[in-house]
Amino acid sequence: MANENTFYSPVPVVVWGTGNMGRASIRSVAAHPGLSLAAVIVSDEAKEGRDAGDLADLGRSLGVAATRDVDAALGSLQGGGAVAYTASGELRPDEAAVDIARALAGGAVVVSPSIYALYDHRSAPAELREPLEKACAEGGSALFVSGIDPGWGNDLLPALVSGLASEIDQIRCQEIFDYSTYDAEESVRFIVGMGQPMDYEPMMVAPGIPSMVWGGQVRLIARALGVEVDELRETVERAPLEASVTTALGLFEAGTQGALRFEVQGIVDGEPRIVIEHVTRITGDCARDWPMPPDGGDGAHRVIVEGRPRIEINVEATDEGGNRAAGGNATAANRLVNAIPWLRTAAPGLYDGLDVPLQPSVHLRNRKA
Repeated sequence: MANENTFYSPVPVVVWGTGNMGRASIRSVAAHPGLSLAAVIVSDEAKEGRDAGDLADLGRSLGVAATRDVDAALGSLQGGGAVAYTASGELRPDEAAVDIARALAGGAVVVSPSIYALYDHRSAPAELREPLEKACAEGGSALFVSGIDPGWGNDLLPALVSGLASEIDQIRCQEIFDYSTYDAEESVRFIVGMGQPMDYEPMMVAPGIPSMVWGGQVRLIARALGVEVDELRETVERAPLEASVTTALGLFEAGTQGALRFEVQGIVDGEPRIVIEHVTRITGDCARDWPMPPDGGDGAHRVIVEGRPRIEINVEATDEGGNRAAGGNATAANRLVNAIPWLRTAAPGLYDGLDVPLQPSVHLRNRKA
């Protein structure tokens, strides 16, 4: 892949999808002096023709109209550039993989949060990994997949923080969030299970699903630490609402699920040494005996190193009017989008959160007066 001077020849980028991650990705591309927004792909007819700046809540026009014409959007890259693929892959991983392979084979590097199994591509099923590797070779392109919870909090950050300890007993990565304003109602109600009867089994925590989604990140941390994970274990807890609540997503009735807590544990020498934990609520008043953000707010990401010394790092990000869920999504999107210039100079192939260095922001020193 040829080197590209990202400051004098901005990399054209197509943002595919305008949900939580897509909106943040448009803002990220617009802010980066080494990138230029070439096109925005939408599936919703109501969004077609709207300006990207409007869709991303930027408060200004970007002069790029959203389109449902995938061929035209990818054609605008002229056999190069990049695609930020943010269309949901939760219920359509095979279709998402086909879309991504198409962009890769056409010569675009791709960054995406959409295919969970590729968080650790080395352990991904061959039937998923090999067609994408072939597409990378065909297009001379690179693929970087990282999570939205956020990925850096479950790979790069714990690996970095581990270097501040002399002895480590356990590394725990936590996402603690109030989903009352999370802009994905179907996922909140049916995949996470909020507002469902307590005998309802949320897809997110069906046996094997947590390990499928977050097991790759456990293995990434293990690889950074130089240890082997013997097995993955899952724990799940659910708590009901004591009283009905109405949020931006509507009514959630008393007695239905109001909070969900689960762990994916990486077992090393018989003990859970690497743990990814999620604590999710539909209101901050539910399950208050479970971990809470340190300031009592509606969300935080935390890395805890149990050892000597004990280390705890809390990250709180806000966006879209002070929303912490949106802030978390934005940090994940920025990690991906800011990696594009590096990926344009990388050898063709698949990359993960430990392969791709964190890129310092170039926005401040390059902003126009």
